[in-house]
Order: sequence, then structure tokens, then C-alpha cells
Amino acid sequence: MRVDIGGGVRLFVDSVGSALRPTADAMVPKPTLLCLHGGPGSDHASFRPYFDRFADSHHVLYVDHRGQGRSDGRRDSSGWDLDTWADDVVRLCDALEINRPAVLGLSFGGFVAIHYAARHPQHPSQVVLSSTLARRDTALSAARFAERGGETAAASYLRVYRDGDTSPEAWADYARLNLPLYNNHPSGFGPRRAWENHRVLQHFHRDFFTMDLRSDVALIEAPTLVLAGRDDPMTPPECSIEILSLLPEGVGRLEIVDGAGHGTHRDEPATTEKILRSFLMA
Repeated sequence: MRVDIGGGVRLFVDSVGSALRPTADAMVPKPTLLCLHGGPGSDHASFRPYFDRFADSHHVLYVDHRGQGRSDGRRDSSGWDLDTWADDVVRLCDALEINRPAVLGLSFGGFVAIHYAARHPQHPSQVVLSSTLARRDTALSAARFAERGGETAAASYLRVYRDGDTSPEAWADYARLNLPLYNNHPSGFGPRRAWENHRVLQHFHRDFFTMDLRSDVALIEAPTLVLAGRDDPMTPPECSIEILSLLPEGVGRLEIVDGAGHGTHRDEPATTEKILRSFLMA
């Protein structure tokens, strides 16, 4: 369904599970788990069906960011920025009358989640920052790609993320050489069924070069799980360690999953589920 969040913009939202749990005496509200996908320029497809399992404890909501997937704004670049995407979380929750959601951001969705939780610190009940970062470490990621795919993969990464080459040829090489290295499972990164908007990726690429969310991390007040894969070359675990160090005392919990790459649920689904359930039910 598409939800009108104001300003003539509708965000595509899909849900799994009921919002109310029936008991003998009442219909009891379930907590909401709102999932913010990676990209940018992708959609929520990479969450499905894995995160459906949490519908037993939560009302699970998948949303396509503005300009991405099936949401409005695919041609209007004026809303393709972290301020807008972060505030869209609040607009969506207002439209659906959702109170204090648990918000999970994966990769690019983690950038949005950090900025959202900093701008609206009282809004989320919990935050999960999965395979994400507060700022890029280009040299570190290049080294990790070299370890996993050799100097050709490192050169492909640097062509895009150091030299700023956004040509179709550069992205095609990156997709061929680097994306398969994100995970240990051969079909881990994807899926191919995502509705892509490559223009958003190219647009945000300029901001990504200078993005620094360290001051935002320090403003987060909600309990925050920082989740990383030990083998992730794109957002190496050192980036998650930095996020934990920047969170206020007592707010953060760090989990680094051995044998996992980018999006730990893709390589280590059982371990990731155990970690998430422990945090979400705390």
C-alpha cells in the first residue's frame, strides 16, 4: 500500500503480522519493527522473507524510501537527502499512528536511522544499526576488498568511492567484481528482484564522499544495537566499533558476527535472529 505522508508524497509500505495481539481480556498492541532498506536507490526486497519471522513478536513494517522502490518521488531529486529521508520516518509513523517504533536500518538505511534518531531522539523505542557506518574509511574498505577479491576488486572500489567515477561502466564493473564479495554466501547480496532507481545512487554518491554522522551518533538516546559482519568489506566492523564508541554511555550494544559479511542475516541467519530477538525483547 502507499501511505500519504503529506506534501503530495506517498511511501510504499508492506507489513507482516497483526498490529494487535488478542488476549482473553483485550486486544493488546504489538510493538512495531520498522525496517529501512539499503541502497541508496534500492527497495525493501532484500529484507524479505527473512525479517517476516519477527511478526510473531512485532508488527513488521517495510518501507521504500522516498524516490526509491515503489514510493513516490522517483523523479524529484529535491527530496533525496538524509534530512528528508530521516523526517519521512516520523511523517510515516504519524500517518499510521505508530508510537515509538523499533527502527532497523541496514547499510544506507543505517545512515537514515542514525540521522533520524539524532533529529528525533524521543521517537524510537530502539534502534538497530546493521552493517553501516558514521563515515567512510576508504583505505580500509579498499584493503578489505583486496583481501577478498584481489587488487582488481580494490581498484574497482577505489574507482567509484575514491575517484568518484559514476559512469555506467564503473558501476557495471563494481557490480560484477565487488558486490559478490559483500557476503560469504554465494547468493547473499541482492536480491535481483529489487526495484532500482540508479539516479538516487548517483545523486547521493556526492554526499557520501563528505558524509560524517559522528556528531549525530552522539545524540542518539534510544537503546541501540550495532550489528556487524566480521567479513564485511564495505562497512568493516571497525566502523561499527567506532559507532559504539560515539554512542552515549549505556546506550549501545555491539555484536560482531563471525562468518558474516554485509547484512549478517544473509550469511548467519540463526545467529542474527538470536541477537535480534535478545535485543528487541529486552
